[in-house]
Amino acid sequence: MAKRIGAIILIYVGIALAWMVLGGMTYSRSYNTFDRLSNAVAGLWGDVQVQMAPELSVEWITIVIDKETVTDPKTGRVQTVEKQRLVRNSKPVLIDSSDIDVGFDLEHRKKGLLWYSTYVVDFNADYAYTHRDEMPMELVITYRFPTTQASYDDFQFSIDGEENPTFTPVSSGYEKIITQKVPVEKGQRVPFTIAYKTRGLDYWRYTFGQNVNRIKDFTLVMKTNFDAIDFPENSMSPNDKEKIPGGWLLTWQSNNIISGFDIGMVMPKKLNPGPLAAQISLFAPVCLLFFFVWLFVIALLKKVDLHPMHYLFMGAAFFVFHLLLTYTVDHIPLLWAFGISSAVSVFLVVSYLRLAVGMRFAAVEAGLAQVVYLVLFSYAHFYQGWTGLMVTIGSIMTLFVIMQLTGKINWTEKFARNRPPSAPRPGPIQQGIPAQPMAGPAAPKP
Repeated sequence: MAKRIGAIILIYVGIALAWMVLGGMTYSRSYNTFDRLSNAVAGLWGDVQVQMAPELSVEWITIVIDKETVTDPKTGRVQTVEKQRLVRNSKPVLIDSSDIDVGFDLEHRKKGLLWYSTYVVDFNADYAYTHRDEMPMELVITYRFPTTQASYDDFQFSIDGEENPTFTPVSSGYEKIITQKVPVEKGQRVPFTIAYKTRGLDYWRYTFGQNVNRIKDFTLVMKTNFDAIDFPENSMSPNDKEKIPGGWLLTWQSNNIISGFDIGMVMPKKLNPGPLAAQISLFAPVCLLFFFVWLFVIALLKKVDLHPMHYLFMGAAFFVFHLLLTYTVDHIPLLWAFGISSAVSVFLVVSYLRLAVGMRFAAVEAGLAQVVYLVLFSYAHFYQGWTGLMVTIGSIMTLFVIMQLTGKINWTEKFARNRPPSAPRPGPIQQGIPAQPMAGPAAPKP
């Protein structure tokens, strides 16, 4: 019995090592090309969108008189000369009101073994500035595009309802910016609108700047076509959330606030088939361990003789599930690949044990156990965040059932029954010496 258990353990360890190699290779296939594929998606569709609030400043010109002492070369007389020069001054100012509407249309795209969260964003923002200085000045509006790796449809940049068709985006480092100048006088209100439709990747943010900023009369309404909303780190949560058909209507609103946080939305991600197949492969030794323990106990109780070679072929059938899953998710949908791989693996085990120990044991004790420990335990990985709890509950239930089934077993006797009987010690006849008659009661005399 000890040799048989040792052989089963060696088989288990060998298959577990094969799973480690398979899982590592799958991770490598998935992520070695991640940067290249991500850049390809960004180039074809659009990059991450980070929309900065427009930057406002006012400029004015002052006359500065410089005094300079000069010496006349002819008379040697020293005199003071005054020279005038124009100095352009500038200072930042705040946007007095912001009314922004943002709509998202999410559409996932697949490259290789990975899904990417791509979206279309419809941005429409109405801003306004009121000039309060006594001096007439020039308002400078600087707009920065969210990213250079995107195309902007129906772009609009209008001031007081009139769009200047002559503006041209200017490259500044890794940014593209537009600058518009408007003469302003005291009390003048300057409304301006920025609108566009573009495509992005993974997440979208609206930022007020790098430092802590003051925000006046701000409203942003965001509409999504998906339910799984999530917000980036260091971002403000909405003031109001309303469920609408197919998504959410989120509202951020403040009258006067100082904050260093942004507003944003993280696009929901689909299960990536490559990393998921790798996770299932790396978790497979746990599934096989429960399956082997269950079959060992049940076979012992039902007096079914399972040889280590039987365990070897069943372990190989388990490995076929993960091998087939890894190389089919490239070509067919994930659930289809999972279903086909499960059916093939269960068929291999049941059809093999049917020949070895009979159809009932193969279909009930082995087949159902494989469905639980291979199929259901692996399917738990589809529920991200719940996998550990689901597997833990299944493990506890398995332990409970095995303990109840084996609670009254005398294990010493069970293992002793499986020992081969010892050979009898040789008697006198076997040693070639005539046997002596055994002493007994004397025969009665006639």
